[in-house]
Amino acid sequence: MYRRILGLVYDNEKENWRILTNKGIYAVVEKPTVTETVRLNSLCWFGHVQRMEGNRIPKKVLYMNLEATRLRGRPRNRRQDEVREDGRLVGGKGWKERVHNREKWKKLLRRARNCRILYMPME
Repeated sequence: MYRRILGLVYDNEKENWRILTNKGIYAVVEKPTVTETVRLNSLCWFGHVQRMEGNRIPKKVLYMNLEATRLRGRPRNRRQDEVREDGRLVGGKGWKERVHNREKWKKLLRRARNCRILYMPME
């Protein structure tokens, strides 16, 4: 959508018109990228599940251990590992305790969204 709104850009060096790349669009618009949004939403969901009672199905599934053999080589990152890393980036050391206070958790995620803590520059 932003590509259409911003339109074509004149390149003085090559003396022709060109379409903005994703990197150029994110630099102009200054909105969170798709990956940032997904990571923040997964942290929000994690907080929601953490505040649930222990007998609820989503909480059981989150901490479920499947007994299966893994393939050889480096283990793949699990979703839980990524959420743990993002939580540490956003909330520091005591981030798991902050999850239980809903207002503090929402404030922390809002600050992370505004300060772009989970920002990963495009290459």
